[in-house]
Amino acid sequence: MTLTTKKPSDPLDMNKPNSDSKSGTMPVRDAHQMDADKLGAYLEAEIDGFRAPVAVEEFRGGQSNPTYRLTDANGKTYVLRRKPPGKLLPSAHAVDREYKVMTALASTPVPVPVTYLMCDDEDIAGTPFFVMDMVDGRIFWDVTLPELEPVERGAIYDAMNDTIAKLHQVDYRAIGLSEFGREGGYVARQIKRWSQQYRASETETIGSMEKLIEWLPAHLPEEDETCLVHGDFRLDNMIFHPTEPRVLAVLDWEISTLGHPLADFSYHCMLWRMPKEGYRGLVGYDLAALGIPSEEEYVAAYIRRSGGKAVANWDFYMAYNMFRMGAILQGVMGRVRDGTAASEEAKRTGAMAGTVADAAWDQVEKMG
Repeated sequence: MTLTTKKPSDPLDMNKPNSDSKSGTMPVRDAHQMDADKLGAYLEAEIDGFRAPVAVEEFRGGQSNPTYRLTDANGKTYVLRRKPPGKLLPSAHAVDREYKVMTALASTPVPVPVTYLMCDDEDIAGTPFFVMDMVDGRIFWDVTLPELEPVERGAIYDAMNDTIAKLHQVDYRAIGLSEFGREGGYVARQIKRWSQQYRASETETIGSMEKLIEWLPAHLPEEDETCLVHGDFRLDNMIFHPTEPRVLAVLDWEISTLGHPLADFSYHCMLWRMPKEGYRGLVGYDLAALGIPSEEEYVAAYIRRSGGKAVANWDFYMAYNMFRMGAILQGVMGRVRDGTAASEEAKRTGAMAGTVADAAWDQVEKMG
């Protein structure tokens, strides 16, 4: 089955069913309406070949930045991604950063959609937005890939592994991203940031989050690497070729920055530590029968592609990412409280914050 470009969503939104109900488009929600005539006139003036009027549809699902399919008078399709309206957390919904990093990556082996423009004029669409190409291909919502055969599943996982390894080897200075973040101290800053974001979104006391906020800064590993990190690298943030096990585009770059490669890679690998119920992780499945590599095999492939350097402090990075995930999910619940969540699924997703935080603290206790 061929699907079109998905809406990007919040990190950890892995609890979506593998169904067309979460794919494709729908009429624009009342809260996300735009003036299509004004938008079409603006884009016709700014994008070569674009012709007004424009038809606007909204992509289904997700809790983050509202995303739309645009079809111009020539029948060409584009994707518009913008900040949601309403009260937002500081630094959240950074569509400008998404636009910047995808534009820079166009000259690298990392597959991204072609970008056209970034608009900060809120008079055009109500909030800042950018426009990129529409990429046609497959989007896999279920990490077990039930629609594929075992050999195909292994090839899809290998393509993901290859893509994140290529990302971490990008010379970010050479593509103009030397100021995209700070070198060194990434995990310490992330723990501080997500602790603050958690506090800003807090709707209840979660005991395991309180413990993690105290424990993690006191047990930081030494860091000596900096690379470009995606921050939310996962299966359904990629568009695959319609028939080949090849990534055509990596989406959802809003929390990308300069950081530590293992922090980024271990987030991606949490699949192997999380249960299938609720999170749709890989725990509980017969991976060999499915044709999906084990965590050890997947990490070994990444190491080979990254020059053979051994992975250190792996369990710490896993605990850190589970904590980070809990804070992100609490942010979803905070937006439910504030009335700015972009999906009816937001409440169910946000309610997982405590479960994920408990899993993070269990990981800490297993470290001894």
